[in-house]
Amino acid sequence: MLKSSKGLAILIALLVLVFFTAEYTLQFSTERLMAQPQEAAPEPEADVVEEEKAPAPVIYGIPTDSLEIVEAEIKRGESLSAILSGYNISPVQIDKLARKSKEVFNLRRIAARRSYILLHGLDSAQTAQYFIYEPNQLEYIIYDLRGDMCVTKVKREMEVLERTLAGEIQSSLFESIVAAGGSPQLVNKFADIYAWRLNLNRIQPGDKFKLIYDEKVVNGATIGFSNLKAAYFEHNGKPLYAIAFDQGDGTSYYDENGTSMKKAFLKEPLEYTRISSRYTKRRFHPVQKRYKAHLGTDYAAPRGTPIRTVGDGVVLEARYTRGNGYYVKIKHNKTYTTQYLHMSKFAKGMRPGRRVKMGQTIGYVGSTGLATGPHLCYRFWQNGRQVDALRVKLPLAEPIRKKHEAAFAAVKEETVKRMEAIDPDGGGQNLLATGSAAQPDGV
Repeated sequence: MLKSSKGLAILIALLVLVFFTAEYTLQFSTERLMAQPQEAAPEPEADVVEEEKAPAPVIYGIPTDSLEIVEAEIKRGESLSAILSGYNISPVQIDKLARKSKEVFNLRRIAARRSYILLHGLDSAQTAQYFIYEPNQLEYIIYDLRGDMCVTKVKREMEVLERTLAGEIQSSLFESIVAAGGSPQLVNKFADIYAWRLNLNRIQPGDKFKLIYDEKVVNGATIGFSNLKAAYFEHNGKPLYAIAFDQGDGTSYYDENGTSMKKAFLKEPLEYTRISSRYTKRRFHPVQKRYKAHLGTDYAAPRGTPIRTVGDGVVLEARYTRGNGYYVKIKHNKTYTTQYLHMSKFAKGMRPGRRVKMGQTIGYVGSTGLATGPHLCYRFWQNGRQVDALRVKLPLAEPIRKKHEAAFAAVKEETVKRMEAIDPDGGGQNLLATGSAAQPDGV
């Protein structure tokens, strides 16, 4: 009995030992398994997306998928020959191109500081295939240098948009119109129209203006204005309209009563500018260093500024003298004669006997003769006697003729309604397209 009990105890002890040994072994194996680095599950393969190559641009209607594009600016003194010789174009080819271009666009007119585009092949020779030059914003020239070569002039599509402009004088007329969205060209036109009715040097803050005009637009960019249809100016609370109307001999401007806005002559021989010296019987001459009469009006202006005749007439003289430099003298009628001194050069065709029209360019501002800097000395004769051009009373231009009164009244009524509808603080505004010309260039 004692032996059986002892044997049973030994058996139980062995079973307990086996149990704990197995438990320890299992735990150790689990810990080792967990300690080993786990292999990452394979990620799903990503879809390979090939980047779509953008198509080569089409420039001036020319596909460029097999061409290199070179954009540059013509340097001072650089010729087309010098540019193309660097792109495998021979002197013989350039001579041929010049002859073909003569009837389309003279190569000598290619000017410095204007941009060009050259298209050449992608091979090592880099032979030029096209040269594109823009002489102005409205047109461009394509020189096709391949094969037999050809030269083509293309005009861009141009829109004519009717615009309105309004504002209030804050400082000068020039600054106020430009600040409202107008251009210097528009200011000059406005000043020309009102010059005989208002002293533009005496306008003051608070005066108001409104304009209706056509604007030329190419590729979304303004390149100038084509005509001023109507204007309104309120000075010291008094309104004055300027309404464009054609009586059959060209457009002129009239007030609301049908009276012409201008005299028979322009008031000034230069567009809106500055008077630097007035007519006087006693002035200290800056070159001769003595007091003497100055029987003219001096206008300070940059060299090369166009000088215009103030009225229709016939050229009496167009020559050079030591004191006057290059000058033009014009006889307008039996009563009036004008003279324009110190020009840098004459306009093309200026010679004695030549008939000229009001506003026509007759020369360009310079400093020839006895002059210390670029300016125009403008002289005026009435009945053979020199007078102050700023004080002489000139005849009015022709008013609205009786047969056109009804037509003008209709135009006036429409203009007044439209002016009243313009917001005086609205600045510039596009109204509508009134026409287009030429064709798109695909640029």
